[in-house]
Amino acid sequence: MSGIVTHKPPVCPASRPGKEPHMPNSVHPVDRGLPAGRLLLLGLQHMAIMYTGCIAVPLVVGSALHLDRASVALLVNADLFVAGVATLVQSVGIGKLLGVRLPVVAGATFTVVNPMVLIASQYGITAVYGAMIVSGVFGLLIARPFAALIRFFPPLVSGTLLLVIGISLLGPGAAMIGGHDTGDPSYGDPANLGLAFGVIALVVLFTRVLRGFLGQIGPLVALVAGLLVAIPLGRAHFDGVTQASWFGLGSPFHFGAPTFPIAAMVSMCVVMLVSFTETTADLVAVGEITGRPATRADLARGLATDGLSAVLGGFMNSFPDTAFAQNVGLVQMTGVRSRWVVAVTGGLLVIMGLVPKIGAFIAAVPEPVVGGVAVVMFAMVAVVGVQNLAKVKFSGTHNAFVAAVALGVGLLPAFGLDRFGSSVFFQHFPAWLRTICGSPITVAAVLAFVLNLLFNHLGRRREDDLLP
Repeated sequence: MSGIVTHKPPVCPASRPGKEPHMPNSVHPVDRGLPAGRLLLLGLQHMAIMYTGCIAVPLVVGSALHLDRASVALLVNADLFVAGVATLVQSVGIGKLLGVRLPVVAGATFTVVNPMVLIASQYGITAVYGAMIVSGVFGLLIARPFAALIRFFPPLVSGTLLLVIGISLLGPGAAMIGGHDTGDPSYGDPANLGLAFGVIALVVLFTRVLRGFLGQIGPLVALVAGLLVAIPLGRAHFDGVTQASWFGLGSPFHFGAPTFPIAAMVSMCVVMLVSFTETTADLVAVGEITGRPATRADLARGLATDGLSAVLGGFMNSFPDTAFAQNVGLVQMTGVRSRWVVAVTGGLLVIMGLVPKIGAFIAAVPEPVVGGVAVVMFAMVAVVGVQNLAKVKFSGTHNAFVAAVALGVGLLPAFGLDRFGSSVFFQHFPAWLRTICGSPITVAAVLAFVLNLLFNHLGRRREDDLLP
């Protein structure tokens, strides 16, 4: 249980005949190129899956900081641009320094929302971006030492963490479908639920019936069908397309020169550690799914890219990025393992960051339509966690206990929500501690990691003290 075991990839859509073209055995599926048309459509599908989650962070932060509409639009554009750059770096790589070279889509992490709002309220928004730059440099420096911990992320830890990630993301998925305020009379509107369940039904149908490339773009086809149904129902609004400008990337340090309060810098460095934990689980999962397990060097380059995104985000008025779990689920579901597909996604995100009209058009897709596909992707992440846990020896060990404690305690913040869907379970804790405890992913990661060390690494275990 002391490391990630190399094994044959689990049976998934990629293993079915016709899912990927036959190529020489010397070319790994991760490195295979695809025809331009397929690359574009598959890259667009990845972008459609992650788009809503990506822009949610700048929208929430902008609202919390009471920024004007123009400033929020700038945050969205910068967010898409930085996410595109980070995705390109993760998929293509830069020498031996950056990029995991796996099909990993990067996007803004929600972990940063509360710390950013707290820092801005105490020190101003310039302190947010100063602290973000420092945390990015910190991330670049500790990426390699943090990656050395990969041997302490066996299937017991990574599987439990992925299961928590998938389950905890179902809350935001439900909010996309039913609404973000359970006290609103329109919450759970039957029309929204009908749209979402219709899209889910189409995903199931296309996955079962379609083969080859059409089967791979089934989720995208379902999204388009959902949009076409939503338009006559008045659920899709394209006003933002006409109002959006053709070019909209803001200048560096739009809100002023960065400042560097010590408390703010420490807080953002903690956020970076939290982000590293989540990214580690996602990179391990993608490696397992694609049949190219992430090595320590791969993980170090992937984590360093998170640090780079924070530095770039600090300059460009954006946010730190992490690997998006829903796109991990998409790789598992479609079996498309080529990193060049995700490179196209990165290019599309960069273009969207530079041309707001394109982003406004994608944003017109109703949340229930995107949510219908998203909940399937989130659940796929949980299933990957279950597959990892299936490799764990539970008989005669404490491993079931470790997984149970990490799963049970870790998910508490995901269920202690207010009417708007925000976790309030630890609301009376100090701000710095809420940064750590407010995320189910972080709590589960810390518990699984520590308990695995305690029961499987530290000291000698007495055989008569083991569970039967």
